[in-house]
Amino acid sequence: MADHVDVSQGLPAEPHRATLEGKNKFLAMWCFLTGETIMFATFFGTFLGLRHQTAGGPALADLVALPLVFFMTMLLLTSSLTSVLGILAMKKNNFKAMRNYFVITVLLGFGFIGCEIYEFYHYYHEGLGYTTSAFASSFYTLVGLHGCHVLFGLGWIITLLSRYWNAGVTLTNAHKFYAASLYWHFIDVIWVFIFTVVYLLAAGGA
Repeated sequence: MADHVDVSQGLPAEPHRATLEGKNKFLAMWCFLTGETIMFATFFGTFLGLRHQTAGGPALADLVALPLVFFMTMLLLTSSLTSVLGILAMKKNNFKAMRNYFVITVLLGFGFIGCEIYEFYHYYHEGLGYTTSAFASSFYTLVGLHGCHVLFGLGWIITLLSRYWNAGVTLTNAHKFYAASLYWHFIDVIWVFIFTVVYLLAAGGA
């Protein structure tokens, strides 16, 4: 049962944690992200163990275009900033600004996905298929898993925007937008690790 919160003077400063439901979902989200972190750590370990097992096929160092990957990184980092601005607008009970920031977040996310599809298409036509080598399988699995998480995050935010487009900030939806924002930040942090561990190591010949 949700807490009884007095909103007669406007929303509380932390509307996403003003009810018992919001607090529970906040805790549950962190537990979920902990499990996701362990899963990604496993895939990172697998990739690091197999990154030199190219079986005579191309290595990532032969194919990677760092300017494209850097651009993808900037798209995700900027989308993380817009989601932060969206949450700050939510705390100020400015739903229109929050909605606009999350729309920008979605557009940036789709830009990232478009670049990743192009990247995979390029690698495939350069001879790096999923079954080309153990390295290729571990690379596509790790980076593709992250891409699937981005798509899930986009679907989550789009669903919230569609459902609450004209609802304003309420104690019912505040914690939902906040949870989606936490998930989006998690995706961005994982990509920073992918950019460093996968692409920069490859570019450096490690």
